[in-house]
Amino acid sequence: MSNPGAPEPTSFETPENTESTESFDAILSQFEQTHQRRSGEGGKQIAGTVVAVSADSVFVDIGYKTEGVLPLAMFQSAGETVEVGSKLQVSVKGRNEEGYYELSRMRVEQPKDWSALEKAFADKSVIVGTVTGVVKGGLTVDVGVRAFMPGSRSGARDATEMEKLVGQEIRCRIIKLDAVEEDVVVDRRAVAEEDDRATKERRYAEIREGDLVSGTVRSVTDYGAFVDIGGVDGLLHISDISWARVEKPADVLTVGQQVDAKVLKVEAAGKRISLGMKQLLAHPWDAVAGKYVAGERVRGAVTRVTDFGAFVELEPGVEGMVHISEMSWVKKVRKPGDLVKPGDVVEVMILGVSVEERRMSLGLKQTLGDPWVDVAEKFAVGSQVEGPVTSFTKFGAFVQLVEGVEGMIHVSEISAEKRVERPQDVLRVGQVVKAKVLDVDREKRQIKLSMKQLVPTGLDEYIAEHQDGDLVTGRLIEVSGEHGTVELGEGIRARAGLVAEGAVKEEAKSGAPDLSSFSSMLAARWKNGPSAAEAKAEPVRVGQIRSFRITLLDREAKKVEVRLV
Repeated sequence: MSNPGAPEPTSFETPENTESTESFDAILSQFEQTHQRRSGEGGKQIAGTVVAVSADSVFVDIGYKTEGVLPLAMFQSAGETVEVGSKLQVSVKGRNEEGYYELSRMRVEQPKDWSALEKAFADKSVIVGTVTGVVKGGLTVDVGVRAFMPGSRSGARDATEMEKLVGQEIRCRIIKLDAVEEDVVVDRRAVAEEDDRATKERRYAEIREGDLVSGTVRSVTDYGAFVDIGGVDGLLHISDISWARVEKPADVLTVGQQVDAKVLKVEAAGKRISLGMKQLLAHPWDAVAGKYVAGERVRGAVTRVTDFGAFVELEPGVEGMVHISEMSWVKKVRKPGDLVKPGDVVEVMILGVSVEERRMSLGLKQTLGDPWVDVAEKFAVGSQVEGPVTSFTKFGAFVQLVEGVEGMIHVSEISAEKRVERPQDVLRVGQVVKAKVLDVDREKRQIKLSMKQLVPTGLDEYIAEHQDGDLVTGRLIEVSGEHGTVELGEGIRARAGLVAEGAVKEEAKSGAPDLSSFSSMLAARWKNGPSAAEAKAEPVRVGQIRSFRITLLDREAKKVEVRLV
């Protein structure tokens, strides 16, 4: 049966114009001589050119009158592409039923007799055989005689692969030869492993860093893929597949896929080759200059989250980082993962771009508005505020005034009635408290609050109940020259002038003394004796209870001053 698409073999029929007297026996003799000569040249390598490819065969012009033929499966099993015009090195084994020369790509000859088998066995040389069938435990191989090849020595991984070997020409080595029993056992696996090692050694010697190679993805792992680049495997790490971040190599690569890559590193000693696909493409950062400007708002997808921030991809291969401190005005972020997750699409502001370092700093909170912008107007000094206690420190408590703005009550500003050692002794988280704003520092983002200054004290009530000029009674607790300190009530103290009002008025008079008044005073004293005030006058001393007149009431400064009457 002829192969469809195959060229017609050269005919040995006599053309019509051949003389009738030509001897048919002579033509047949010539054919047999040619056949014998060609068949006898098996093992000798000759150059051939593919002239046709059918569904199962490859036809090769070897310079003879008839083309040679090779099984297409031979090329398919090796992952080799063959097409019309391809150049091949082949050897002639003989003719088949259809008149084509059977070819081999092997460089060894098939033994022709038992002595040749014995020599091949003794020399441990490689021979050629053809797998003829599958039997229990292995395969039968024609090596000039019927030989057995154990399944474990076939190099096949399973029964399916063993069946695919039937009909194929293989290279093997005789591992057992019994002339009496005519028992021959061959090994293909050892030869294949030797060939593989030789191929790898040759490839490792040939491949150089920077080479561009093509290969087939052999396996895909979580960290990359192994690519067969002509007998040796190269590792294509996940980070070198694409400039864009790849989460799983299996998302972009499949087993059997043809890829182009660049050799990044060759470790001949360790038999390791590193490959990169992205290195064949321009780096995305090369086009970043001028494209992204500080202050611009952009959108991107969160690719990964770390303890110190989150990375946002603006375009494939171009990422920026949002530091944890640039995530929120509202609260202190302890874990970036509490706010964003990989895959989230967020709007960010570009804070800085370094093309040389291929780094970009981004801000998330800048797109949300700063609650501290108008804090001085919202919480004026002296105003009263209210909010829940959010946290404690050794020196005070923090109170949330609005979302994103906290004020701090120092431990000394919590209570006026007693000394507070720890704020949590009198307050609890979540407790709503009222406080007075003492100070606002927008630059430092600090607001100082006081609880105790909102609670009326005895002094506050005293000031509220009195006015300048009121006569009051107090006990002297300190005397120092013309001034002292007087206690007007429990916990209410005032600075006192100890020069009596009358004396002050006399000292304030200016000009010549009024003699008529002086004469009248002397006459009165001569007639009536000393006045009651003069009779009571006595030196001031600590512990005395005396009368005073209020000279100053400062409600803001909470200050009172008096003078002795």
